[in-house]
Amino acid sequence: MKDRAILHSDANAFYASVETVLNPSLKGRAVAVCGAAENRHGIVLAKSELAKRAGVKTGMANWQAKRLCPELVIIPPHHDVYAKFSRRMHEIYARYTDRVEPYGLDECWLDVSDHPKPARVIAEELRAAAKGEIGITVSVGISFNKVFAKLGSDMKKPDAVTEILRDGFKDTVWKLPCSDLLYCGRSTTEKLKTLGIFTIGELAAHPLEKIVSVLGKNGETLWKYANGLDDSPVAKIGEGEQAKSVGHGITCVADLENMEEAGVVLLALTQDIGQKLRALGLQARGVQVTVRDNDLEFHSWQQLLAVPTQCAGDLAKAGTELLKMRYGWEKPIRALTLSAIHLEDAGEPCQLSLFGGGEGKLRKVEGAVDKIRQKFGEDSIKPAALLGDNKLPEPTPRPASPPSSTT
Repeated sequence: MKDRAILHSDANAFYASVETVLNPSLKGRAVAVCGAAENRHGIVLAKSELAKRAGVKTGMANWQAKRLCPELVIIPPHHDVYAKFSRRMHEIYARYTDRVEPYGLDECWLDVSDHPKPARVIAEELRAAAKGEIGITVSVGISFNKVFAKLGSDMKKPDAVTEILRDGFKDTVWKLPCSDLLYCGRSTTEKLKTLGIFTIGELAAHPLEKIVSVLGKNGETLWKYANGLDDSPVAKIGEGEQAKSVGHGITCVADLENMEEAGVVLLALTQDIGQKLRALGLQARGVQVTVRDNDLEFHSWQQLLAVPTQCAGDLAKAGTELLKMRYGWEKPIRALTLSAIHLEDAGEPCQLSLFGGGEGKLRKVEGAVDKIRQKFGEDSIKPAALLGDNKLPEPTPRPASPPSSTT
């Protein structure tokens, strides 16, 4: 029986690449797309390959990125433009198959099993079309399932094709760390380490019942992935699930000690989240706050909103109230993430608040704010709470640890 041919196409440094297409003078320069771009306390949302080589990481404060890379060019995000470029990429993919499943704005799976051309040829044509027609590069993974196709696109960057075949996948995949596997996050990786499992091969070889006893149902899924047993289909165009959440988070360069500091970080994060929701035409019916304390323990809570929203201020207020209600502050916070959840089309009807002026007015206001920021810069208009010196805390001395981020 013929094996499936699944591609995973990942646009390299997507935000920064699009900005370079819009402004060719940025080519060959280290670029970071940042919230509050003109302010040293903004957050890095994306970075170019040159910035990455200099040590710039997503989630860093602007001043920290500048310290690592003094020549860094910092620019504000333009999510509506990124969405347009994403649609143009999807149009290229649709030339080859009707099974195109997005994974965020910059990634897609394609099932080309029934196409007369070999998967490798299609992958090279995708690279050439993206570069020639849109001006960005993509890395493409090829495999017999979705999980290994994504793994392949991550293995060689930028602008590369990596093939992981059924025959010999163990030689390629099993030596990699578990964290490279789809849906194996930090918390899961740490739990696997307690079982002496560090590589995908060790995960695949470990007794399934022991994995499940520690990780539950997710452990069974990861064990199957490690053994190449993913048979999930690639959704047809228009059939893929709507994004389940839009979130952003950072690992803070200084631990957050109180609600005042945490509230400022949440407000900074929601500026990006609100803009993304508006670019995608979505609204949220709930929020989720995830905390990693300074002992690296994770805590997560969520709640529904009284009224669905795209408004950054509403999301920040709900997230702050949720954190205040649920977190006891026995330990400082190392990392903080806020996600807009239970998403729906922004055109869906909803019951408006008895006391508010209506979500429609807020959408118009924040849409106007987006346009002002695009024209005059990210810092041309912003919440009063982000003015002055009470934005993101600067670092305090502590033992060095590798910086990381969540998105």
